[in-house]
Amino acid sequence: VVFGTERFDQNADFASNTFTAPVVGKYLLTTTLRVENVDKAYGNIQVKILTSNKAYYSIINPAIYAQDAALESLSLTILADMDASDTALVALYISNNGTAQADVHTDSYFSGYLVA
Repeated sequence: VVFGTERFDQNADFASNTFTAPVVGKYLLTTTLRVENVDKAYGNIQVKILTSNKAYYSIINPAIYAQDAALESLSLTILADMDASDTALVALYISNNGTAQADVHTDSYFSGYLVA
């Protein structure tokens, strides 16, 4: 996922849509994606936070909708054990059954916070 802007980045830890841990620790990583034009024909949609050590994901099945959804909010929050220079990024996976479409809106966000 490509994020358009930054609100703040105190140590320049976020660049090229990738968060890089500055020190060893436990990091609270969270994302919310505003996904528009969700086709109910998708097999599933996954929002993922991919770290150097592990992939974390949340999944929905749009086939349960009565019709295509104009808007879906996908969120994921994790506590990740990261070493200095480990990275994290956000990905959106859509299993495509036929003609699939979806748009990630610029109101989407990601944050990373050193907890301990």
